[in-house]
Amino acid sequence: MRGVLERITRAGHVPMHALSPSQARAAYAAGSGVLELPVQALQRVEDHYFRARDGQALLARLYAPSAQRLPVLLYFHGGGFTIGSVQTHDALCRRLSHLGHCAVVSMDYRLAPEHRFPCAFEDAWDALQWLTRSGTLLGLDCERIAVGGDSAGGTLAATCAIAARDHALALSLQLLFYPGTCARQETPSHTMFAQGFVLEKEHLRYFFGHYLGDGDHRDDWRFAPLDGLAADGHPVDLEGVAPAWLGLAQCDPLVDEGVLYADRLRLAGVPVELEIYRGVVHEFIKMGRAIPEALQAHADAAQALRKAFDHG
Repeated sequence: MRGVLERITRAGHVPMHALSPSQARAAYAAGSGVLELPVQALQRVEDHYFRARDGQALLARLYAPSAQRLPVLLYFHGGGFTIGSVQTHDALCRRLSHLGHCAVVSMDYRLAPEHRFPCAFEDAWDALQWLTRSGTLLGLDCERIAVGGDSAGGTLAATCAIAARDHALALSLQLLFYPGTCARQETPSHTMFAQGFVLEKEHLRYFFGHYLGDGDHRDDWRFAPLDGLAADGHPVDLEGVAPAWLGLAQCDPLVDEGVLYADRLRLAGVPVELEIYRGVVHEFIKMGRAIPEALQAHADAAQALRKAFDHG
C-alpha cells in the first residue's frame, strides 16, 4: 500500500480539489482503471434507462454471469457525489457479479454541483423503485434485491435501505464499502488520516461543498444516516432496516464512522458483519492489480451476497 501511495505522489497530479468538477471527473475517469483487475467477461452486459421523478432518463447498466433468473445487487458508485460514473466502476461491478453469482445493476445518479442534495439520494431511491417494478421484465429475481456502494455510493445504499424499510420494501442486504455516514467529519480517523491517504480532508470539503452547497443539510439523515435527523427532529431510527455487510479500510478518514454505523445498526437489532482491512486506504477495492486486500474484500463481499440471497 505504501508503494502505491508513493507512486501516486511521484506522479505529481494536480490535487483534485484544485480542479473544476468537470476536470475532476475527467481526471478520475482517466485514472480509475489503472490498478483494476482485467475486465471480467460476462454473458450479459446491457445498458438500460429509467425515468427519475422529474422525467430525466438515467443510465442503469446490467451485469449478469448467465441468462438465468438471478437475484440482483443495485450498486451506487463512489466519488463524493461529484465524480465517478457507471464506467469508472465497471470492472468492480463485473467482479461482484461474477463472484457473487448474481446480477448487478449499476446506475448513474446525477452529480453535484449541477445537481445538489438531495438529488443523488432521490435518483438512487427512484432507481430502487424502478428496479422493483421493472426488474422482472429484465429477467431478474426481484424477490431478492440488495443495495450496495462504495464511499458516497455506500451512503446512498445505506439511506436507500432506510427508505426501503419505511416503504415496506424488503431487501436482502445492504453492502457498504467504507460509507460516509456522519454529518460532520470530526472523528479521530478524520484527523489521523487527513493527508496522504488518497481521500484527504480537502477532498471531503470540496465534495461536500459542491453537494450540500450553502444549504443546511448536513443534519439530514439522507446525507448522514449515522447521526442525521428525521422529520421529527430525532436521529433517524434504524430498526428494521436490511442486514448489513460493511467493508472498511483501516487507513481511511471514514473508518471510524463506518464502525460507529455498524454499532448503531447492531443496537437497533440489525444483523451486521464488519470487516476492517488492515493497512489499506480509501478506494482500495479498486486496486486489485496491486493490493491483495482488494481481492479479499471482493471475495468477502461476494460471499455476503450469496449468503443473503440464499436466505432470501
